[in-house]
Amino acid sequence: MKASDLFVRCLEAEGVEKIFGVPGEENADFMISLIDSPIEFVLCRHEQAAAFMADGYGRLTGKAGVCLSTLGPGVTNLVTGLADANMDRAPTVAIIGQASTSRLHKESHQNMDSIRMLRPISKWAHSIYKPDTIPEMVRKAFKIAEQEKPGVTVLELPEDIAKKEAESPTLIEPRKTRRAAADHKAVKAAVDAIMNAKNPIILSGNGAIRKRASNQLRRMAEKTGIRVVNTFMGKGAVSRSDPHCLYTIGLQGQDHVNAALYEADVVVAIGYDLVEYAPKLWNKQTKKTIVHIDFWAAEIDEDYIVDVEVVSDVADALWQINELLDAEYKDKLPLFKIEDHQTLRKTITDDFEMEKDDKTFPMKPQKVLWDIREALEPSDILLSDVGAHKMWIARYYQCDEPNTCLISNGFCTMGFAFPAGMGAKFAFPDTRVVAVCGDAGFLMNVQDIETAVRHKLNIVTVILMDGEYGLIK
Repeated sequence: MKASDLFVRCLEAEGVEKIFGVPGEENADFMISLIDSPIEFVLCRHEQAAAFMADGYGRLTGKAGVCLSTLGPGVTNLVTGLADANMDRAPTVAIIGQASTSRLHKESHQNMDSIRMLRPISKWAHSIYKPDTIPEMVRKAFKIAEQEKPGVTVLELPEDIAKKEAESPTLIEPRKTRRAAADHKAVKAAVDAIMNAKNPIILSGNGAIRKRASNQLRRMAEKTGIRVVNTFMGKGAVSRSDPHCLYTIGLQGQDHVNAALYEADVVVAIGYDLVEYAPKLWNKQTKKTIVHIDFWAAEIDEDYIVDVEVVSDVADALWQINELLDAEYKDKLPLFKIEDHQTLRKTITDDFEMEKDDKTFPMKPQKVLWDIREALEPSDILLSDVGAHKMWIARYYQCDEPNTCLISNGFCTMGFAFPAGMGAKFAFPDTRVVAVCGDAGFLMNVQDIETAVRHKLNIVTVILMDGEYGLIK
């Protein structure tokens, strides 16, 4: 079997349905192999937009979004989108073209070491040297991209390798991998910390909305009576209507919700990435007891000194905690009366509603976001670009379900929302999708309006115009 045909068959075995990209000469054999494949190639107008589409697609489905570029400038155009996907934990596989291996050792047209450039912004990146290794390498790329914490992998296919014959092509079918369960001693230590707390709070991050973790988090909040604060990327982990929900933290300045974290003696951080909101901004005294529950061990930070660390599948860790609370402390549950902690929540809720009937023009961001929230159903998807408007969305747009508000807050990339919204619409064509952008961020990938029109994507884009880089000004 021809190497490019084998590559496409391997993608089909992975369940790939769409590839977003801009091809070049060096991808010609791969593109020809796609002609007879059920995989749809979505031709984009810029590689950065293609990477963002794959980013949004992967983040929402949990299956790796796939993007493609040719060599050289095609790869460099992918870089920002791939870096965003990697830091924001979106499973993404990039397929990049390359010159013939006969000229990679010397100065030649568009030749550059793409793999070396992409390694710092990916979980794994490698070039294919032999056709027979394609099944292993494709399987490895998808497995690494999708396993916790998800991110970017890269496969480079040189043009001469794509033309060669694979001598013994054997597909490797994906197999389900179970994540490790939590250590029982760590679970016991976490429960002890919660039981000894006087004023605990739960900080839910990006990992709390993946792999069914939010279901167990909601159960834990109700069981204990502990309030939950989410990061920008943890929206919907607990529903905005739940009395345990204390909304979003992440603004640089002082905000109502910061008071709850400042006063807490125990912080249970669930699926929290330090890149979302630096600990120094909420743990200034560094005297809190911190319980870290995540897929990975905690990052080292002088303001994030962890007392209890539960490193495992997050949903399993929370399930074990809930079971242990029931087994040993059922007669004491809930530990705290949530009714006694509604003053701060009401203050924030009243603030959300303050401008809902405002009729002034230009419209206030609070009014715009109130109207958008009223228009959207709980399962509809909003994507926020980066800029001044992102801070308004983070604070004022709250969610009922996980993964219904996508904000780039790890790599924090302008130009994200509109193409990622297209990726969301490709993933869920029957779900309403709204991208909210500033005028500057929207213009960064405005060329892919043509892609949206060509594919008849019914996606609404709201542009908040101030004619400047407002947050910087």
